[in-house]
Amino acid sequence: MKFLIILSFICLLFSCQKTETIQPVNRKAIADSGVVVFQQKLYKTQIDSIFNQYNFNGSVGVFKDTVELYLRNNGFADFKNRQAINNKTVFAIGSVSKQFTAVLILLKMEEGKLTLDDQASKYLKEFQSKEYGNITIHQLLNHTSGLNTLGQKLMFANGKDFHYSNDGYNALGKIIEIVTGKSYDENVIDLFKRAGLKNSSTGNLFDSENFAGAYLGNEKNFEIMHNMPKRLGGKEIGIAAGGILSTVDDLHRWNNLLYSGKIIQPETLKKFLLKSAERQHPIFGKMGYGYGIMMNMGKPAAYFHSGYIKGSPSLNIYYPETKTSVIILSNIADEEKGKSTTFKPHREIKNFTDMIERISTNQNIN
Repeated sequence: MKFLIILSFICLLFSCQKTETIQPVNRKAIADSGVVVFQQKLYKTQIDSIFNQYNFNGSVGVFKDTVELYLRNNGFADFKNRQAINNKTVFAIGSVSKQFTAVLILLKMEEGKLTLDDQASKYLKEFQSKEYGNITIHQLLNHTSGLNTLGQKLMFANGKDFHYSNDGYNALGKIIEIVTGKSYDENVIDLFKRAGLKNSSTGNLFDSENFAGAYLGNEKNFEIMHNMPKRLGGKEIGIAAGGILSTVDDLHRWNNLLYSGKIIQPETLKKFLLKSAERQHPIFGKMGYGYGIMMNMGKPAAYFHSGYIKGSPSLNIYYPETKTSVIILSNIADEEKGKSTTFKPHREIKNFTDMIERISTNQNIN
């Protein structure tokens, strides 16, 4: 089935008339094109089958720039009251939050309030020790500081390896507070307003009925995670590391603005995206790491980050060559089967969209 789909797609691409210069096209021209119509059918066939195979409870959106290629909401935001998920449903996005923290740091760099080579000890008493004293903001951003849990012995000499640390990102959140004189929540809400993210918030500030409660188990046998989303602001997680809430539409808008250089300056964006470390991701394998963002090691070019708060697995992907966003948000996880099983739908969707991107970019269809 996959082979036939790919073959059909390749045939369509070769049948498209090529031009010497690809001119910028407007939304209507893209939406009216035969390629986009075919892609919409292709995504619907494949991603619908993943929804059905895993009885996926959540929202998935695929957008090429401003054009919707696929959007589906399925299941319940509230299992007990059978409240359906819709376009306004707000999900906990876990570590997808880290890119917002990284961007806030980079904005403060642009304003001259800090440098990436600054030692964290310049701002935080917790880092004013012999062992922590040389850790830089850069190393906290790309998880090369050696830090695991704040206060414990470093995993390795800072700058020598990669170890994913939520405490490192919560330390960045504190630095943002110190250089701005405002809480992290206030800073990130200002960023949301600037970007026009109307349905995004933090676990501390969220006040709406549209939240997708987080659940463990499955639709028939589930357990709600209590004190959500307020628990995201506790020491176990931390808002700067994993406490932001958002929607498919808001993350789509964020991707378009961020990667087009409209949030941070183009030169700053290069720093954000530069592969300055590598990680072995437990679900997606070997990946490059920039500042709060991961990237494919090979083709296609893709920037992404997964997130997991108990009961809330998420994935946000951006393909720069075609300006395509793929956003996958959910609010239930069967932890007894392990995270690998929980993220199977996310991994299969990414494998599929990676494949489509490879074909599309090889044929120079943008």
